[in-house]
Amino acid sequence: MDTIFDVAVIGGGPSGAIAAEALAVSGYSVLLVDPDNRIKPCGGAIPSRALKDFSISRDMLVSKANAARVIAPSGKSVEMRIGDIGFVGMVDRATFDPYLRERAADAGATRLTGKLVDMQESGDGVLSLTVEPTKCETASAKVTHSARYVIGADGANSAVRRFMFPKSKKPPYVFAYHEIIESPEDTTSAGFRSDRCDVVYDGRISPDFYGWVFPHGEHTSVGTGSAVKGHNLRSATAELRKASMLDGQRVIRREGAPLPLKPMRRWDNGRNVLLIGDAAGTVAPSSGEGIYYAMLCGQLSAEAVASCLATGKALKLRQVRKRFMKDHGRIFFILGIMQVVWYRSDRFRERFVTMCADPDVQRLTWESYLNKKLVRRDPLAHLRVFFKDLGQLLRIPAGQK
Repeated sequence: MDTIFDVAVIGGGPSGAIAAEALAVSGYSVLLVDPDNRIKPCGGAIPSRALKDFSISRDMLVSKANAARVIAPSGKSVEMRIGDIGFVGMVDRATFDPYLRERAADAGATRLTGKLVDMQESGDGVLSLTVEPTKCETASAKVTHSARYVIGADGANSAVRRFMFPKSKKPPYVFAYHEIIESPEDTTSAGFRSDRCDVVYDGRISPDFYGWVFPHGEHTSVGTGSAVKGHNLRSATAELRKASMLDGQRVIRREGAPLPLKPMRRWDNGRNVLLIGDAAGTVAPSSGEGIYYAMLCGQLSAEAVASCLATGKALKLRQVRKRFMKDHGRIFFILGIMQVVWYRSDRFRERFVTMCADPDVQRLTWESYLNKKLVRRDPLAHLRVFFKDLGQLLRIPAGQK
């Protein structure tokens, strides 16, 4: 048994790494556990404000997108330009996550490469963590460490959640799959642009989510997601590559994983364990955006755990979810409704893409995405969008699937 850490952070993705770095900077002893043996399937999009909010080096951006093209089942497309209010930064998780973990280590966190295989709480509230090394040339014995608090940032299949929360506490999710391919040499062709993200709303690609083509400089992420059992994501991705004229590009790697789409009702156990990021379900419905929200969770959790360590009051853990939902719960609610309403059939998807051509829709969409809050300064624009939205719905016959 080693010395007792103030905090153990399980999972070194954007959420866990930011939490570990912030706590280490504040002077607490931090253990950061990550297997460092896989890359999460992810489109890699972050709003430009993330660079400032989390001090992200611009060197981490493999490309910038200045527009998104939404594509309907019929093939009709609408290009949504961002303008001069910002951009969508693209990161590659293969380099982005290690960069964040290295920052945490530089700040003073102790890194341990391994996976959590057991977790127990003693009578005095100290948590015992058994970790199995994942990167060893020879078989290595499991190691055990202790911590006063544990932050579970270990993804949708969180081991921390499995060990410390009831089995029923699991957010709903879609399964995401993507292929990282070589980007075409012609970066301005009609089917592909290196400065544009393509979002495909087509029931053949995904019956309940969407497909994407996100340029990453020399590489491009092409993938889709769905919660429908039996839907073949690999075949759908192959169809998407073909439709995007990318089927001849070499595949660098293939990745798949669950993607949660609804925040859990409770993120803490009331004593010494807190879930954040994908483990808590903080991925936006409809869009599947998660990196910015994960890093924000890391920041909020570090502040809460630091307060707990300073005061001994575990109630501070509950404030993480409250603060997150106060600022972003309404956006998650609206995006959830949008997914239920517009993703239900190809006829609805067709109307949704038509609606995206409206200048009010485009402006409010980009301002909300880039600023991470609902735009309140133009209520008339919201009213116009509401009636246009209603008009599109009324054009669809009742009961039409």
